Amino acid sequence: MTNIYLNRLYEELKIIHKSANLSALVQVGRNASVKGPVFRSFPMLKVISLVVIVLLAGIGQAQAHFQMIIPSDDMVAQGESRNLKLDLLFWHPFENKGMNMVEPVQFGVLERDKKTDLLPSLKKVKMSDADGKSFDMFKAKYAMRKPGDHIFYVEPKPYWEPSEDSFIVHYTKVIVNGFGLEEGWDTEVGLKTEIVPLTRPYGLWTGNVFQGIVKVKGKPVPFSEVEVEFYNQDGSKKAPGDPMITQVVKADANGVFTYAMPFKGWWGFAALNEDDKKMKFEGKPKSVEIGAVLWVKTH
Repeated sequence: MTNIYLNRLYEELKIIHKSANLSALVQVGRNASVKGPVFRSFPMLKVISLVVIVLLAGIGQAQAHFQMIIPSDDMVAQGESRNLKLDLLFWHPFENKGMNMVEPVQFGVLERDKKTDLLPSLKKVKMSDADGKSFDMFKAKYAMRKPGDHIFYVEPKPYWEPSEDSFIVHYTKVIVNGFGLEEGWDTEVGLKTEIVPLTRPYGLWTGNVFQGIVKVKGKPVPFSEVEVEFYNQDGSKKAPGDPMITQVVKADANGVFTYAMPFKGWWGFAALNEDDKKMKFEGKPKSVEIGAVLWVKTH
């Protein structure tokens, strides 16, 4: 009889785990939602199963996901092609594991205090991750015509994250210099939350220190937590442990954080805070994590 019950338990675990909905799992624990025959017969197995389910649902969720804007160049010089290519993706940068991205709320560029809507230029395509799985992402082209710094920004649609029981919105920026005129890189776009660079965010050598101010609604956020991750696109970097995948620093009392980038490539900084407004999911108000994300490149 025990083997029969265990087999039935296994089947119930697969069904519940497939949903990956932690709020539903809590209901299971309270005997309010899913009531399988094994759970009724073996209360202790029910408790153990809940622990197993939570652990299983957490696998793969510990990875930090970043909204990304990766341009083909961070500095467009005189004599180079003025046609910039931009990749927009929702990704686990270091592991190079994919997630589907949907069309954002807004995508544009700020240049000399003038905003240009680039949403119509987006083209949805498929991109393969390190596992060979295909995911939706977007590509855009932009012809740089004027000298000066160009701030590309995106506001994605809220993403529901079951493992955190909350929504996620990553307001993301990348700055590209045009033709050597270094003006405008520290201009604020006016997003709900953003990282305002204190270090010029291009022309950086490996080992340079980068500093930025975390702001929400235009005001610095003291002691904000900032996740830092390298875009390990070719998979050449290997992490000896999970803490090496996503680095974490905290801003000081003035909202300023500091990080030294140890090797060349694209680095993402994500300052995470909770919005003061909630959004509804299945009729219930849920928290919204707002992330200020900035991408910079080292050479």
